[in-house]
Parts: sequence; structure tokens; C-alpha cells
Amino acid sequence: MTDATEAAATARTPLIVTGANGQVGRELLRLAPHARGYRRHELDIRDPDAVRAALEPGATVLNCAAYTAVDAAETDAAAAFAGNGTGPEVLAAACALAGARLVHLSTDYVFSGTRSASGDTVPYDTTDAPGPVTVYGRSKLAGEQAVLASTARAHVVRTAWVYSVGGADFVSTMLRLERERDTVDVVADQVGSPTFAADLAAGLLELVERPEAPRLLHATNAGQASWYELARAVFAAVGADPERVRPVDTAAFPRPARRPAYSVLSNRSWAEARLTPLREWQVALHAALARAGAGAGAATGD
Repeated sequence: MTDATEAAATARTPLIVTGANGQVGRELLRLAPHARGYRRHELDIRDPDAVRAALEPGATVLNCAAYTAVDAAETDAAAAFAGNGTGPEVLAAACALAGARLVHLSTDYVFSGTRSASGDTVPYDTTDAPGPVTVYGRSKLAGEQAVLASTARAHVVRTAWVYSVGGADFVSTMLRLERERDTVDVVADQVGSPTFAADLAAGLLELVERPEAPRLLHATNAGQASWYELARAVFAAVGADPERVRPVDTAAFPRPARRPAYSVLSNRSWAEARLTPLREWQVALHAALARAGAGAGAATGD
């Protein structure tokens, strides 16, 4: 669907976007300018009274609010579970009470991400049992379970490796490092599905118009890549030499929270629901860079 089509398709549905200042939240408001957006300081989704006051019957809430500090969560589990577990539970309860619908965004971190280590590289499906190995992943799973156990008309949509260009996401970081460094070391033993926030937002707005869709879905751009392959693709797209990107393993960048080695999500559920598949990640990346004015030649001003 085009941006104009998406906006027109959802114009008759009152939309509320929580986490409106995040990557996906901003894209949702761009595609659906009639939606009412709430940033974190404007609506605390953990506050039942505040949430009930923000809802209206017949509305659809697109919940992009989350605690996303993956490493900090390892030592601040209470904050992670409050934002990612309690918040969605409060939203779901309020939606059920108000007769509103909820679309809740979740993550690949609800899986262990160990499949590549065992030689099994089949993408994770909605039918696979979760097995988070980080506090962040466990908190996001708690939120999923609360939403799905509620009586609200709700969907949980898992996604992964989201970027938007122009912030602190991985693609934006690679663009900055291309300008600042001769070479860049990037992890080559973690594989996932890079997902353009604009494509994901368009998919979520299509889901708003499909209340009969399954309650649990996966949505990412098609295909898979390592962080190293994604970084090389970014360099090549802006006319830089991709050989300046050097592969390293995860051990080169020790972090408090363990990163999934393989967290590709199967989009089978999305396709079977007859929702429009998100395009190949390479195509989406070029579109994202072009929109940001970071295409070939932009790095040198050519």
C-alpha cells in the first residue's frame, strides 16, 4: 500500500499510538496523521486511571511504548518488567473495559536465539515455544502473555532489528561511523531480519483493518543478514567501500545482556493472514537511505 492509501484506510478508525516518539511510533503518526499520539511523559501506560482516560470506545491502540534498554535491564529488572509487563497488562485491561482494540509490539528477544549454535537455522515461528535468556526478553514475554490472556480484542506482533535512519539505530550508527572512521568492526555471528520502521508501521496499519487476523503474528522485512552484512550494505549504498567493514565475533563486544545468535522470525503467520508481506530488507534499506538523503554519493556530497 502507498502512504496515502494507508492513511485513508485507517481514517475511519480512531487510532491511539503509545510510545509515539519511538521509531515505529513516529512512522505510524506520519502515515496516519489523524492518530492521537502519546509520548512517554504524556501517558504512563502503567497508570490504569491515565490509560482509561485516554481511551474511547471503538478505538485501536497501537502500543509501541516499551523499556528498550536491553543491557540496563539486566540490573534493573523491576523497571523492565514495569514497562514491558505491567504496562501492556494495564493497556489490555483498559481496552477490554472500554471496548477498544489493542495491537501490541513485541520482539525477537522472546526466543533464545540459539538455533544457529545447534545447526538449526529455521526461522522462529509463532508456533515455537519462547525461551528468553535476558531480562529484557523475559519482560517482553510477560507483556505478550498478559495481552493474550486478557479479554481484550488484541494482537501481539513480534518484530526485530528495527531501524529508521536519523536516530540512534544501527543503520544511522553505520552512516556516522562511515564518515568518522577508516574501518569499522562489526559483529558477523549474529543473524536477524533488518526491518525498516516505515514498512513495519504500514503493516500495523493494515492489521488495524483486519480484526479477524490471528492474535499472534510476526512481521519483519523479508530475508536475513548478519550485522556485518547489513553494515556492508549500508556502506555500499552510500558509495563507500564495503571492505572497510571488518567482521568480528560477538566476543569482541562483550555486553551485559546476551545477544541472540540467530533470531530470524518466520513471516508465515503474516502471509497466511493475507496481510501484505513486507519487502526484502535490501530493497527497504535502499528506500530508507534514499528517503533520508543518504543514497550513493550523499556521503561525499556528489
